[in-house]
Amino acid sequence: MSITERIVRAPADRVYSVLSDGWSYSDWAVGTAHVRDVDAGWPRPGARVHHKAGPWPVSVRERSESLECEPGRMLLLKVHVWPLGEGQARFTLDPLDAEATRVTLQERFTEGPLLKVRNRVGDAVLHFRNAEVLQRLADIAEHRTGQPQH
Repeated sequence: MSITERIVRAPADRVYSVLSDGWSYSDWAVGTAHVRDVDAGWPRPGARVHHKAGPWPVSVRERSESLECEPGRMLLLKVHVWPLGEGQARFTLDPLDAEATRVTLQERFTEGPLLKVRNRVGDAVLHFRNAEVLQRLADIAEHRTGQPQH
């Protein structure tokens, strides 16, 4: 399992508002190229973000599904990485004060060929990718003003 942390200079509610805005998914989820649709009720468990993954013109239709959520505190996603398998990504938000949140991203492979690289090398690759995920998430949360527009 890869565990990556970052201090985001924004309240936990604002960080969670980015995670709960399915239309912003491709802005922070590294490898996601385009959001095609967002199920009503996202990020309620069972709801999905339908997106494309990979670079054009070889991008493929994918989806990410919410497995659990605690508004303002945690979001657990099932992520599909075709043809390499599936994984789970857990975002945990710990408020440090009124203007800062520790965001922890835990990710692991759960199915498919990527299970074979579930070791220190695979975790290191995930860690570098997830550091970029958290950087993008922080950039949006720290600079977003008002509510997202759809």
